[in-house]
Amino acid sequence: MRKIAIFSATATLALTGCAATGTADPAPSVSAVAPSGPAASAGPITSGGPVGSADPSTSADPAAAAALADAATALGTDSYTMTVTAGTGFDLTALIDPPGGKGTAELTASGPNTEVTVKTLLIGQDLWTQIPGITKQGTWTHLDLSRLPEGANVGLRPGRIDPVDTTKLLTSTTDVQSTGSNAYAGTVDLTAAAGIAGLDRVTIDGYGSAAQRVPFTATVDAQGRLATMTLRLPEVNGQRIAPIEVRYSDWGRTVDAVQPPAASVVEAPDNVYGALGG
Repeated sequence: MRKIAIFSATATLALTGCAATGTADPAPSVSAVAPSGPAASAGPITSGGPVGSADPSTSADPAAAAALADAATALGTDSYTMTVTAGTGFDLTALIDPPGGKGTAELTASGPNTEVTVKTLLIGQDLWTQIPGITKQGTWTHLDLSRLPEGANVGLRPGRIDPVDTTKLLTSTTDVQSTGSNAYAGTVDLTAAAGIAGLDRVTIDGYGSAAQRVPFTATVDAQGRLATMTLRLPEVNGQRIAPIEVRYSDWGRTVDAVQPPAASVVEAPDNVYGALGG
């Protein structure tokens, strides 16, 4: 059984053992919403080995690499809905407006006897959160970003608005191939993007060298925008781990991220930063 890491030690401990049982894939150890970049331009996706191969001698498909790079870059130019699932115990929905610098995210992590829902609200340089058992019920806790450590799992944050950091993740790949109409595959190097894609540093380090060639698949829509991405995570102690599955939809949607009323906002006390690793 693995832990589903939320935003704090309290939530993490509450959800220990949330992995699925039986024949289903167990959920991976994933951070609720990892740091990410809203409008980073995709760098070149160059040559490397084919999906699932350690042989770097086979060149990537330049057209496929260019199409996927363009799709990744487009994430910073329009608003959209992102949904992320990992097994049966992790479900994240984020409404993201990178050009407007705002968004909302809601994560539900569940186990046999526990369910926790964490909310995050971002507007410009201001970030609020609601964490059951950590923040006061019915209020929004305003976070001082200068007090957050670089890898704090707080979901949306200024300059890192995509919870999966898709652009950075896809630009770590060197072996993109076309697998059909608007479909692509390759491998990504999670060590080059540690702390993103819902995976914390401890989890990535635990994969060893396998973290450097993690298979992924992706599709784009008729307009060349990302539609889906799936990461096939390495096995842990011989046990299969549920893939991380991401969907991108509702392009151009209105994201209603509104600053909470002053009466419902409290500044985060020291124990909140301690829970977040600060």
